[in-house]
Amino acid sequence: MNRKKTLTLLASLILIIGATAKSSSAPVVIPNPVLYLKGEEPFTASGKQWTRYNYGVLNFAEFPKELFEPAPSLPACGTNTNAARTWVDVYDFTGKRLQGFCAFSKPGDLNSIWFALEQGGVPPSYVYIELNDRQTNTKYKSNLADTTL
Repeated sequence: MNRKKTLTLLASLILIIGATAKSSSAPVVIPNPVLYLKGEEPFTASGKQWTRYNYGVLNFAEFPKELFEPAPSLPACGTNTNAARTWVDVYDFTGKRLQGFCAFSKPGDLNSIWFALEQGGVPPSYVYIELNDRQTNTKYKSNLADTTL
């Protein structure tokens, strides 16, 4: 076989292999959130005194921004027809829902999680969050986090 035919055959093989090769990108692994108490603060609303318990997610940067994109094709959150793909709910350690968030727009918003109790109320010993990816019907549950510093 002459050199020109060999080069043509080699180039053809490279094109065929390149056209039929599958992408080898690994799937994105989404971790469970690592919840922690940032602090508490008093506030007044509707003529009552409240305590807000503020939380953050230590590994917020590991969550893809796509999880928090608007999802108008999914059910609305009240009157918000452009709610996020992923909703975040706060639960006490027994599974009672305390608060929900349906409009986070970026992973950094995971550092703005809170629930409130009327002042004098006894907080649960621990809370956790669940991220509910409504597009894939996947839930990511956090650790139990303290309610006292």
